[in-house]
Amino acid sequence: MPVTADHIRETLDAYLAAHPDEKGLLARLEELLDTGADLASRKEFRGHVTAGRSSPTPRAGSSTSSTSPWTAGSCPADTGHRPVHIDAHAIPANPANDEPAHRHFDFRFLFRTSADVVEPQTEEVTAAAWRDADAIEDTALRRRVREALR
Repeated sequence: MPVTADHIRETLDAYLAAHPDEKGLLARLEELLDTGADLASRKEFRGHVTAGRSSPTPRAGSSTSSTSPWTAGSCPADTGHRPVHIDAHAIPANPANDEPAHRHFDFRFLFRTSADVVEPQTEEVTAAAWRDADAIEDTALRRRVREALR
């Protein structure tokens, strides 16, 4: 079941309340919500929502990251989690998939666990890799993960 515009709006509003300095960076997302765009649809090429996860491993400071389409069944916000970061970035056209250039709004969530590390389900997760928090390339995400781990 796709996530609703109300769910996206609620999650975005909570995020912006905690990070008001990012309102300008996410203005396009707010505009699309205001127009009624189906941001859960991968066919919404003005922009659509994806969900990224960053999970520290039981080893201190290590994490894994992945990105996938945001659906209600897989959305971390369904469990009361709020994103640690929301990234807006351009995706180049992909003629092989008949996709024009468009925007992704990646809601990035942080999870902690003391459970043994297991391999991700490759049919559900893409680009998963375990790494130290300091090795996260995106500076904003790295800063937010470090802050959350304190």
